[in-house]
Amino acid sequence: MQRVFLTFFGAGLSPKAPGTAGSIAAAIVAFFVLKFFSATTLFLATILISLVAINVINEYEKQTGEHDHQSIVIDEVAGVWLAFVISGTTITQMILSLIFFRIFDITKPSIIGRIDRNVKGGLGVMGDDLVAGFVAGIASAMVYGVLLKFGISVI
Repeated sequence: MQRVFLTFFGAGLSPKAPGTAGSIAAAIVAFFVLKFFSATTLFLATILISLVAINVINEYEKQTGEHDHQSIVIDEVAGVWLAFVISGTTITQMILSLIFFRIFDITKPSIIGRIDRNVKGGLGVMGDDLVAGFVAGIASAMVYGVLLKFGISVI
């Protein structure tokens, strides 16, 4: 059960780009959560998954001695969902959020990289992706606002 949770139902077991696979899987689930529920539901799910993941990751690291294995993508799930909640839930906003999240998660600029390098355990694994999601949501909202300001058609 631990492996299913941490790999987000196997998305993190992708042989190529497991973080991107996990992010896309998270976006698909978020789309349906937003379609049938609300952004508030997605936000509350993000908080719940983040809190549970910190503990599960701590346990996983005790068992394996391995920090932030590439198959762990539950952190990407929380980051993407947070970005969606902050930016907005149109298709354009979701695509922008997903792109910005992957950029920030891969490049780890500024504080995102410091958290990744210096914070250990589940908090470190989750922390950098939650900050990346926060920044991605803001960046996406800003770009979306600029597109609207200049009358560029968006969905």
